[in-house]
Amino acid sequence: MEYPLMTRLLDIIFAALGLFFGSPILLLLFIIGWFDTRSPLFRQTRVGRNQKPFTLVKFRTMKPGTASVATHLADATAITPFGHFLRRTKLDELPQLWNVLTGDMSLVGPRPCLPSQEELVQERAQHGVFTARPGITGLAQVQGVDMSNPAKLARLDAQMLQTLTLGDYFSYIIQTVLGKGSGDKIRVN
Repeated sequence: MEYPLMTRLLDIIFAALGLFFGSPILLLLFIIGWFDTRSPLFRQTRVGRNQKPFTLVKFRTMKPGTASVATHLADATAITPFGHFLRRTKLDELPQLWNVLTGDMSLVGPRPCLPSQEELVQERAQHGVFTARPGITGLAQVQGVDMSNPAKLARLDAQMLQTLTLGDYFSYIIQTVLGKGSGDKIRVN
């Protein structure tokens, strides 16, 4: 079986299983999020495969009305107490399993950026990164490289895509589940 077809099949299987078996956790987090912000889900336009925009879904970690900017440009005071927990445990990412199931994302791939992150979009375009589906995790995430360094991130994304094996696919997922990588850093005032 061709590798991209195999990873897509694995994406569908794992996302469906994750949504099915994780539904009690998703429901609990949704309810707690409702009491935290009255708006537990966060939707944002991101740049997908072939630079096609799509709507990314996550659990809300910041106060409603917070400016829609890259995480490293966001104000740390905008994060709610429950949002801190969601970010630390990476549970805010769980709704993205829906994006994986619908084909907008993969479990493993370059983290999708905002259309306004022009430098990163340009760097990724130059490195051919947009030929792949964006992912929930990948090489840059487990190495702690965030979107504040567009050139380095685009190079790592391209490196991952050129060398990605089935073993790497599972390794990045396992490392992320076990807490490796810090995610995008929030600016502290």
